[in-house]
Amino acid sequence: MTELTGKTALVTGSVQGIGLSIATCLAKAGARVALHGLATPEQAAEAVAAVKGAGAPEAKFFDADIRDIAAVDAMMQAVAEWGGADILVNNAGIQKTASYAELDAATWDAIIGVNLSGAFHTMRHALPVMAERGYGRVINIASVHGLVASVNKAPYVASKFGLVGMSKVAALEYAAAGTKAKGGVTVNCIAPGWTETVLIEPQVAARAALHGGDRDLGIADLLAEKQPTKRTSNPSEIGELALWLCNPVAHNVTGTTIPVDGGWTAQ
Repeated sequence: MTELTGKTALVTGSVQGIGLSIATCLAKAGARVALHGLATPEQAAEAVAAVKGAGAPEAKFFDADIRDIAAVDAMMQAVAEWGGADILVNNAGIQKTASYAELDAATWDAIIGVNLSGAFHTMRHALPVMAERGYGRVINIASVHGLVASVNKAPYVASKFGLVGMSKVAALEYAAAGTKAKGGVTVNCIAPGWTETVLIEPQVAARAALHGGDRDLGIADLLAEKQPTKRTSNPSEIGELALWLCNPVAHNVTGTTIPVDGGWTAQ
């Protein structure tokens, strides 16, 4: 287990799913955790309690619409006053499946705003401070759709390809920051394939409908089409990989995109 005592992590989109699993893994290693999301007070309180229960010495919820630049600026200032983000995980993301003929400008703007622009605005605040400290980790949760495309996902694929490219630029700009001993500043993406989250539920439902409403058959249909292992990932698996990337021994792992996709992108 990586020792993160004294470090502060900001994980966007962390009240459920992959984000909460990452926050929990970092908490187990002793990090203070800044949680974020659009959530009810009850959902926010539950997430904070879960992270504290996992071992975080402190946890706090930050409420900001990631599409709103002013709101992101305010959140990053508040996190800075709370101790600053040594670790930034951009996990907030939305998706809508629709063809070019069905998509509208509002859907495009929303998906790009959350998945790509929001990550840029958190990074531009966090990275200079990480460089000053000599240690920093930016982990952007991309997708296999940051590496390969699928039909009916134009804005989502565009946002994730953009996130991968943007991360490479940041990795190069901050490659020389810090030292091996301190861990340096790294920027990487994790690219999950089919993972058990609410984000894939609309696609599961659509496939299940083709099999008389059988959810298990719907999932099997999705996996057979794309993911050679025919196994989904659990969000905690993404969390454990994010935790490893925070280890100082990963100081030379930067500018990468690591698929967790059962061989999807190897085809």
